[in-house]
Formats: sequence, structure tokens, C-alpha cells
Amino acid sequence: MLSDGKEKYEKEKIRNSVSSEHVNEEKVEERMDLRLEHCLAYVLHTSGTTGIPKIVRVPHECIVPNIQHFRVLFDITQEDVLFLASPLTFDPSVVEIFLALSSGASLLIVPTSIKLLPSKLATVLFSHHRVTVLQATPTLLRRFGSQLIKSTVLSATTSLRVLALGGEVFPSLTVLRSWRGEGNKTQIFNVYGITEVSSWATIYRIPEKILNSTLKCELPVHLGFPLLGTVVEVRDTNGFTIQEGSGQVFLGGRNRVCFLDGEVTVPLGTMRATGDFVTVKDGEIFFLGRKDSQIKRHGKRLNIELVQQVAEELQQVESCAVTWYNQEKLILFMVSKDALVKDYIFKELQKHLPSHAIPDELVLIDTLPFTSHGKIDVSELNKIYLNYINLKSENKLSGKEDLWEKLQYLWKSTLNLPDLLKVPDESRFLNSGGDSLKSMRLLSEIEKLVGTLVPGLLEMILSSSILEIYNHILQTVFPDEDVTFRKSCATKRKLSNINQEEASGTSLHQKAIMTLSCHNKINAFVALSRGSQILSLNTTRFLPKLGHCSSAYPSDSVSQTNTQNLKGLNSPVLIGKSKDPSCVAKVPEEGKPAIGTQKMELHMRWRSDTGKCVDASPLVVIPSFDESSTTVYIGSHSHKMKAVDFYSGKVKWEQSLGDRIESSACVSKCGNFIVVGCYNGLVYVLKSNSGEKYWMFTTEDTVKSSPTMDPTTGLIYIGSHDQHAYALDIYRKNCVWKSKCGGTVFSSPCLNLIPHHLYCATLGGLLLAVNPATGNVIWKHSCGKPLFSSPRCCSQYICIGCVDGNLLCFTHFGEQVWQFSTSGPIFSSPCTSPSEQKIFFGSHDCFIYCCNMKGHLQWKFETTSRVYATPFAFHNYNSSNEMLLAAASTDGKLWILESQSGQLQSVYELPGEVFSSPVVLESMLIIGCRNNYVYCLDLLGGNQK
Repeated sequence: MLSDGKEKYEKEKIRNSVSSEHVNEEKVEERMDLRLEHCLAYVLHTSGTTGIPKIVRVPHECIVPNIQHFRVLFDITQEDVLFLASPLTFDPSVVEIFLALSSGASLLIVPTSIKLLPSKLATVLFSHHRVTVLQATPTLLRRFGSQLIKSTVLSATTSLRVLALGGEVFPSLTVLRSWRGEGNKTQIFNVYGITEVSSWATIYRIPEKILNSTLKCELPVHLGFPLLGTVVEVRDTNGFTIQEGSGQVFLGGRNRVCFLDGEVTVPLGTMRATGDFVTVKDGEIFFLGRKDSQIKRHGKRLNIELVQQVAEELQQVESCAVTWYNQEKLILFMVSKDALVKDYIFKELQKHLPSHAIPDELVLIDTLPFTSHGKIDVSELNKIYLNYINLKSENKLSGKEDLWEKLQYLWKSTLNLPDLLKVPDESRFLNSGGDSLKSMRLLSEIEKLVGTLVPGLLEMILSSSILEIYNHILQTVFPDEDVTFRKSCATKRKLSNINQEEASGTSLHQKAIMTLSCHNKINAFVALSRGSQILSLNTTRFLPKLGHCSSAYPSDSVSQTNTQNLKGLNSPVLIGKSKDPSCVAKVPEEGKPAIGTQKMELHMRWRSDTGKCVDASPLVVIPSFDESSTTVYIGSHSHKMKAVDFYSGKVKWEQSLGDRIESSACVSKCGNFIVVGCYNGLVYVLKSNSGEKYWMFTTEDTVKSSPTMDPTTGLIYIGSHDQHAYALDIYRKNCVWKSKCGGTVFSSPCLNLIPHHLYCATLGGLLLAVNPATGNVIWKHSCGKPLFSSPRCCSQYICIGCVDGNLLCFTHFGEQVWQFSTSGPIFSSPCTSPSEQKIFFGSHDCFIYCCNMKGHLQWKFETTSRVYATPFAFHNYNSSNEMLLAAASTDGKLWILESQSGQLQSVYELPGEVFSSPVVLESMLIIGCRNNYVYCLDLLGGNQK
């Protein structure tokens, strides 16, 4: 092959690589055996930067082809000087050493102390010793800095004839062109390989015309053609070799085989997985990134190497690196040409990257740390960032004069805003890109800064302007000083639809008689929502006719006098299996799990695009007159509220509201309306059959709370960030009462019928029992920390989760019965079993918990991420006596557990983060995802697989 000359290899394309079919035929008979005399050339450890560290034993037959082929491709002669850039623990050093020695060329070995000084190293290499061939990692080259690279390494008069870059992602063409001095003729190669198939596998020379072109190239530099004796395959997720599309690279060849760890014999032609993902286009392979460089952030997949490449192309950036710190923060480390560039960098990144790829923080450093192998030292970068955090936290408040400036700094760093941006006095956290998790981070940073707890601060962050937050902190931290408050002309949104009666529990209309003069059709329906909550209304006259089982709450017309029939409203009545599969019924008490029950599988039935993240949970409404017209109602960040056919996923209607929707909808008593809250402070009443806006009620701030309907009166209850709860008569289009809750109402009110209480929770840590008829507070309890979780009722108790990690249980008279502690904040709302003997909930400590009603742990199940959503207990549609639990973790995984034991039945991963809670009807699960879609999944039992 060598006699054919190098031109042959440069013209070869990856699709013409050596076929592995004949290799596979010989695998049974021929194996390489490390016990044979003179088999091994050397032994080394992998660095672990591309996976778990391994011991690699390399035969002569594996490495020699690399040396032979490079001699031809680089035209090595005895006149050449090669620099030993790699340490002996890094296998490219073997290529460098024997490439020089086998050609009679010179090998330059430089002390480590010189390697650490880029300017001195450049002088040694290109002035004193006139190096002609340099094989290095991109990081090692970057250490010279762009100016030194351009003026010395890749200048017009440089001695460097060949530059081969490998071991890391190849620089973009834009960066490469910026490094070359005018008139430079250095041949630049992209070399690619893994230590497990030591050392290099492919090579590509960048054509001169591409290097000299001014046209922007979006694609990365491709990997080129296979080196001598090497087989390159790209396989899809099923393991099949592909000629077009994306997949993982596998490397090997008849004799390109090494022994890993304890292997003694290896079949000839063994192919090794690389963990590197590529795309094949017109026979050329383009590197996409390593498997461990793929992360999920803000609901979307992201290759962090892309962020680094985009940042490096910016004019002010000398060199940079990106890390995914603690799998929570995306940090950009940057060596800059200008000390004052953070603001500029963030603006430029926002132009070139999607929002989910913008780094959380930018850290300026003097030089990038690198390992002995010349690669970026990620562990050292993490240490640098940890020191950076500690320095920030040590920067305590020196006095009240310092507070405004530092509050602005924390505000901007939490929201990823440019440092040089001035935050307007009227800026609000949620409107500036904040969310509940970021608000907790800001709260922690402020309390670290001032060195004390600030009561009520979280609700201020979520509901007030930065100026109001500043004044609140000032009053708390410096209570005895004569402080001067900052003033602003910013005005709050005013309530336009009702009288401004601010007293707690002001009743504007004492009677709540439902009038149906305009909409006199009363529909029979069953409504199913998060946490296994079911409401069955007006069904007596319809269900027998359709052959349904008796309803849980058979009430042709629910009135205040028959509330006894409804006392279990908030207990999870679930969809069960009967002789008629379409039957909607109350499920019997939990039984023992069926012996030998097979695990389930989840398969996507349909998905519906909403345009933006879906954090709301679905509402499923089943009309009794026509169950086939069952509808899913859900809103998203795109401002759109949608009605989707439950069985087919077909959109029935779509209505655009004034702002983002995180509130989950409820249905009116008559079934003709859907009610939902919105970020713009409005509560929307929409016609359920068309989406037409029927009425809009204005609160004074954002509405994230989900509404609750009172089946005895038809009133709608909802909370607002304006610190009030409201009772709305949607038929008369007025507000019955407005009750001051003493804190932001983020979660959803919970209605209990006996005793007739409405429970509301605030971010100020208050749990309140309110009279549903008047809005007067019956009792309240201070939990001390914010309550994001919604309260949940059962016949005896009311339960709620707290961000201090405790699940709290109270009687309906306000007495605390018990508390159960987890290791992380609880945002998840509780869900009870049908028997009301068990309660299920999730925690940010990554566990799903099951407790009994005495507060004793029954089981806990560890997920792979935080659990924000509310679990859903349901009856296994394929087994008559098995109760299951559906739960979601924020990393997009859906977990189906056996509710009695917590044993895993199935897991399914959605392609985005999940904050929405699942709802299950029959054998179908509905949930929203932050990749913009609503999903319907079929739950298939063992006999359906």
C-alpha cells in the first residue's frame, strides 16, 4: 500500500473504508494472544477524559501502521525536526518518537519547565531548533495565544511544515483562519483516534483553498479517511452500520487490536465503541461530540463543545473552555484579550447560541489549565470555579450603602444578565426570566450576603420589584438605623374588575347562586387532573343509559344540602377496569400486587406541539354523553391554551392568551367553561367547546396558581402573586370575595367539603383554612419556610410539602399531627391512595416517597433527578387488583411504580425536562414536557408487549 503513494489515501472517502464482513468471518478462528512472544509494544493507562480509565496493552501490529502511514503522508525526511509534545504516558508520543527515529529525523525533547512558558517554548521550537513537524492537542496550541500563533507558529516565515492536531475537538475553520499569518504555507491536519485502538484512526488535510477562503463554513472540519489497516464504522442506536445520518463511531481493523484491562486474547478485527457521535454526509464524517459532552439543559439537549467553539470564534476571546459544573451550571472559562468584556461576550453569545446554550456564568482566568497529556484539565477548572464562588460569598455587605449595588449584582448573576446592564427599579424577577428555582438561589445568595434570614423575602422576590425587595431587605437588616428608602415612580397593576376592598375576607357578594340564563345546557362529565383528583358531576341521568358503572359522585344537581355525597372529592378516585372497558368508576381499595405481574412498557401514542415549554399539568374531561370526545386541556409558555382530542392527539381548538401559562386548568360546574390563570395577572374563562373567551378577571399580579371549582356552588377559587385568594362567580362575571393571605399564593387552593374549608398556602410559609362562602380566615399555621406545594385533603387530614424538606400533616382544625423529613426541598404536591391510607410525594433529594397516615415511611424510590411533579396513583388497567403510581423527575424520566412496594414497573425518558404532572386515564398517560410538546403514552402490560 505504501508504494501507491499518499495521493491515493487523500482521495479515499470514508464510505470506501475497509469492509468488516471478511473480518467477521475470521473471528471464530483467529485471535490475537498477548502471551505470544514479542506480541506487545507497550502498556499504558487511558487518561479517563473519555470515560473510565483503562489499562491498554498495545501490540506492535497495532501501532506500526500509524508510524508507516504518517511517514508517507507527512513526507518525513532526515532533514525534519519533530517536537516530542506528548508525555510518555500519552500514546501519540510513541508515534512522535518512532516517526523521527525510523526516518533519520531529529527528535526535540524539551524540559517540562520550558513547556509551561508559552513564549519561551515558542522561541525554543521555532527560533532555536526550527521544528518542522508538530503533533499536538488543540489546547497545547491555544496556550501560545492567538498573537504568538499568528506571528511565530503559523507565520509566513515559520519553520513548521506540518501541524497535526488531535486528541480533542478540532478548532473551527473560523478560528483556524484567524491563527494563520498572511502567506503561511503550513500543512494542517485533523487527526482522530482513541487509545483503545492505539493511536490514530483517521486523518484529513485541510485544503489550502479552504484555509484561504473568506466564506463562513457552518460544518466542522471532517474526520477524513481511515489510516493504514484501520476500519471505521458509524453505527446507529440499534448497532447497524449506516452510510448517511448520525451515529456512534466504531474503530478497529484486522490487526488494529489492543488488549483492554484483563483481556488475554482478542478476536482479530474487533471493533471498539468510541463514545464519539458523528454525522455522515455524502461519505464524509463530521464530529458532533462525545457522549459525555451531551447534556440536557432547560429541557433541551446541548453539546457543550458547541458552546466552546462559538465562544472561541468571538473577537475578544483568546481561548476558552466550558464545563457542566456539578451537572447544574454551565460555566464558560475565558482567557480574554480585554479585561472588560463580560457584557460584550454575553451579548455576542446570545446572537449566536440558542437560549438554552447561554452559560450560567463567565469566569475570566489568566490561562487554561491542562493535563500532562495536553488536554483541558476539567477538575482544575472546577477547583477554580469553587474558589471563585467562595471569593464571591466572602464579599460580605460592608453597610447599607453597599446593599443596592450588590443586590443588583446578585440579581444579574442569577438571571444571567450582562454585568454592565443597569437593572431598572421596577424590574420584576419573574418578568426578567426568573423562575421558582432561581428565586430560591437568589434568596440564598442575598441571605449569605446580609448574614441573616430575611422573613418574607422569597415572596417579595416572586411578586415585587427589585426596588421593593431592596427596601424590604433594608428595613429587616438595618431596623434600628435611620435608613433612607429608595423611591420609584413605578406603579403596580390595579385591579379593574372589582372594588378595592383590602380587608381580609371582604365579601363582595354573600350569595353565590349559579345562574345559567345564558348557558342553560348542563353537561354530565368526569374531570381528571394531577394528583389523581377526579370530579364526576351531573352524571346520574346519563351513565345508566351508556352502561357506565355508578359514578363516584352521582349528582344530577349538586347543592349545599347533599355535600355528604361529595365529602371524598379530593380523594383519588381512579379509572378502573370493568366488563365495559370504557367504564368510569371508583376503584376498590388497594389490594396486594398480583403475583407474577409482568412489568409494563410505555410507548408514545401521540404528541402535540404547543410552541414553547409545557410546565402546566393536563386536565382531562370525559363527557358522559360521548366518551369518544374526551379532551385534554393544557397551556404552555407560548401563551397558548389548547384543547386536544385524548385518543388521537388532534387539536380541537387553540386560544392565545396574554402571557405565559403555568396554571393548570379546571372545568366549570356546568362543563361549558375552562378556567385558567396567566402570567399577565388575568384569570381566563374560555368556552370548553371552542376556546372563545367568555370572561377575563384581573388580579394585581402573576397567576401561577391553578383554579379549583366548588361543586356545591359553582364558584371558582384561585390564588395570585398579589397575595390574595379570590372566589369568582363566572356566571355573573363578578368576584364574590377577595381574601388577603399574607403572602404570595403560588400553589393551588384545595377544597374540602366536610368540614367546608378552602385551604391556601403562601410563599411566606402560611397555611390558611378559609371559609369558602365568605373568604374569612378560620385558622392559619406558620410553617416557617415557603410553601410551593399545593395542600391535599383527605377525610381526616390536610397534608402539604415545604421547602425545608418536611411533609406536614394537620387536622382540619389546624392542629399539626406529624411531620416527615426528606433531604431536599419539597415542591411536589402530595397524592393520596384511594383508601386514604397512604400518601405519595416527591422531593428534590431525587426520591419518591410513600408514607402512611401516621407519617411513617412505607418505601422510597430513588430516581435520577429532582422530583418536582405531583405523583398520580391509578389502577392497573391490565390487572384487576394492582395499584400503580406514575411520577416524573425533572430530567424527563417517567417512573411507573407498584404503589404497595415501590417496585419499578417501567421507566420512559422524554426528550426534555419535566415539571408537569402526569394524568392517567384507562391505559394512557398524559404529561407536558419542556421540549414544547404534550405527550400521550400507552401503558402496555406484559400481555400486550
